[in-house]
Amino acid sequence: MNELQVIDNKGIQSMIHEFRGVQVILDKDLAFLYDTETRKINQAVKRNIERFPEEFCFQLNEDEYRSLRSQIVISNEKSNRGGVRYLPFAFTEQGVAMLSALLKTEKAVKQSIAVMNAFVAMRRFLSSNLLEQNFYKNKVLEHDERIKILEDSFSSKTFSNELFFDGQIYDAHSLLLKIINGAKKSIVIIDNYISSELLDILSETNKDVIIYSKNLNTNLINKYNSQYSNVSFNIDNRFHDRFIIIDDKTLYHCGASFKDLGTKCFAINKIDNEDMLKSLIDKL
Repeated sequence: MNELQVIDNKGIQSMIHEFRGVQVILDKDLAFLYDTETRKINQAVKRNIERFPEEFCFQLNEDEYRSLRSQIVISNEKSNRGGVRYLPFAFTEQGVAMLSALLKTEKAVKQSIAVMNAFVAMRRFLSSNLLEQNFYKNKVLEHDERIKILEDSFSSKTFSNELFFDGQIYDAHSLLLKIINGAKKSIVIIDNYISSELLDILSETNKDVIIYSKNLNTNLINKYNSQYSNVSFNIDNRFHDRFIIIDDKTLYHCGASFKDLGTKCFAINKIDNEDMLKSLIDKL
């Protein structure tokens, strides 16, 4: 370029990238804007390296360079023995200001002002965009929270005590799964006969589960514990009936062992009695 070529703001903004959490412009793009050689830009940096800490200027590593090349096409760059011949230097806004002071040319000064204005415009755009995103994100979260409250309310009010007859295996397991999936923090299960079918269901939840049972198959428990860590097993011979406690707030009573759900007529009942729930938790 024999005369100073003025690049519009959008043109300069297209040269600005983000690496390591900051906005930068590459040495080759600065060389183009300053009408000089990339080599001279980097020589100025190396001769005054103490003026260019990492927050002013840094060299891209190979992973960053490959990421850059996957987004844009960089001409005149060739591979060398599987690596890159030249890893570009990236300049932050402060680095651009320092470089223009070192080069001391009219072109460098004028173009540096344009570059820094582009940095400012980019920051404003990103800040505005982030505020807009946060606004809609908060609206979505608020909307989701309202839906969740409605779902919780609907779920708690529509649960009715269920009676199952012989052969309703699917229906019985579906209700058990619904109860377990309703937990937010913890699940307590009291059943003297723990089966692999129940453990299969519990393996799908990330909630903390405590099981109390008088008959615990050591091989089954060891196999489960070798793959999952969400269940604690306790040997306890004090209980005859089967119970589920959800989040220390909701108590269910089951007439059949969980391994036999649906094989014979039985019922699952929700017990709305806080004293009974507290008494059972205290026993545990």
